[in-house]
Amino acid sequence: MGEGVASVLAVDRRAVFRAAALWLAVLAPFFYLTYGFSNWLAAQRADVPNLAFGWERHIPFLAWTILPYWSINAFYALSLFVNETPAEVGRLARRYLTAQVVAVLCFIAFPLQAIFVRPETQGLPGFLFDVLGGFDKPFNQAPSLHVALLVIIWDHWRMRLRGKTLAVWHAWSFLIGVSVLTTWQHHSIDIPTGALLGLFALWLFPAGRPSPLAGFRLTVDPKARRLAVYYGAGALVFLFLAVWTTFGSGAGLLLLWPALALAIVALAYASAGPDVFQKEGDGRISLASRWLLIPYRLGVRVNAWWWTRRLPDAVEIADGVFLGRVPTRRALSTYAAVIDMTAELPGLAVPGLSWRAFPALDLLSLSAARIREAALAAEEAGRHGPVLVCCALGFQRSALVAACVLMRTGLATSAAAAVAQIKAKGRPVHLALETYAAIEEAAR
Repeated sequence: MGEGVASVLAVDRRAVFRAAALWLAVLAPFFYLTYGFSNWLAAQRADVPNLAFGWERHIPFLAWTILPYWSINAFYALSLFVNETPAEVGRLARRYLTAQVVAVLCFIAFPLQAIFVRPETQGLPGFLFDVLGGFDKPFNQAPSLHVALLVIIWDHWRMRLRGKTLAVWHAWSFLIGVSVLTTWQHHSIDIPTGALLGLFALWLFPAGRPSPLAGFRLTVDPKARRLAVYYGAGALVFLFLAVWTTFGSGAGLLLLWPALALAIVALAYASAGPDVFQKEGDGRISLASRWLLIPYRLGVRVNAWWWTRRLPDAVEIADGVFLGRVPTRRALSTYAAVIDMTAELPGLAVPGLSWRAFPALDLLSLSAARIREAALAAEEAGRHGPVLVCCALGFQRSALVAACVLMRTGLATSAAAAVAQIKAKGRPVHLALETYAAIEEAAR
């Protein structure tokens, strides 16, 4: 049996090597051809703008940092070969390809140039700068493809290293990131835009789950379509503001962050559903989702605070079952479990607390099966102590589950009666009449 396992592992290693070699044979020439073409195209222009801040003139030129700068090329290739399966190789390669395609399109549409002239450098650093200058002209700036690829490669290795080796990897990755400035290859605005691109590639091809855009098909739900249009319009507004303000300051490019976040939310309502938030059943969300959607989540939290600022965090609707908004860490000491109905907000890891997430999009109705699933989880958790059923406000998604719990425990004879009881406890509930049938079906 041991020989059989060894044989399978050997086959897998050979398959991984073949897949990695094939992808590298495609990606490397694709990079040099497209990157070189965008450089050549920018060089044909008489006036290529730059986005440099005055304070950047104080960034020192550190010749030795060309070593970590160059090292990303080795990690780029090596990372393809350090995988368990050909599928993992393909996922990493698609992340590379996404970053390269988007960056090159940006370089062609909006070319920028670095304006600092490097001093003469001798020795190994001088040689490396000369080689770099042979193909890398000062035009491909924002987003920094170097930083985008660094984000992807850093994430690849952080999942595979442990202990001191992981700490060394973090430190070396930091040096690579800083080197784009200290080698005078990039300006500061290129770094956050490059990081945003790298995170987008991680989000588009996540580990352990299909792409959020896999099987994209427009929803037939008119309310979901309407919300998709609203968020899409918001994304376009921020995109316009980014372009408009960038004429005055490079900081305007930072508005691409909320533009991308709202575009992702628009995709969720248009078709992809709660999967775009990449939230697990225990409340954890992916690194890419955590960072990409910060602008949207900030808006969600401000909105939740505004609508619930005069309300208690939660109300007890049944013995040991509470309904409320997503709790703060301090409020969690009251509960043994949380039934979280939000897709957009991350859960909180607290020792001794059970966090069960049933991700659902805000303002949309839930299926009877989903309501029942969450209600059963609430009942089970309630046997071990107080349980909180929550969503962003505690007005809709969690209220559907709470009403189902009331019916299943015999405290309400109908959905209408359950909703009335919740309102009598002092919790506003905003449920459309058509959702009552789903509650009653779930309670059967």
